[in-house]
Amino acid sequence: MPDDAPPPVPARTTVRHAAESRFEAGLRPFFTYRDLGIREATGGSYGAHVIRAVPGQHTEPRWHTHALDFQMVYILRGWVRFEYEDIGEVLLAAGDSIYQPPRIRHRELAHSEDLELVEITSPAEFATALVDGASG
Repeated sequence: MPDDAPPPVPARTTVRHAAESRFEAGLRPFFTYRDLGIREATGGSYGAHVIRAVPGQHTEPRWHTHALDFQMVYILRGWVRFEYEDIGEVLLAAGDSIYQPPRIRHRELAHSEDLELVEITSPAEFATALVDGASG
């Protein structure tokens, strides 16, 4: 570890009760986010959210990438349709999951009004960049 690097944050058991949590605006305006406390517990190494669709709001299907090392999504309720540069379109419904490789070009095409999902990322904070469409 470099001399000027901050010391690692010690792991800590973290509990987030649903009754004491709230959904807030976040990265995408058509979703709200409930922080599960993982960012704080891991010093930003990982993040986890429950994400809900905002009724009446719809996706803006723009190709983009995320500067992160890990991203996975697990669908709790409803459905979502993504498009990926390597596999094309995929429809995910309750109980389905997907691992998105680092910096994969992708876009969300549509989602149900009742969509609710869990997203886990590493690191917790990451940049998103708009990119040209997939090359096939």
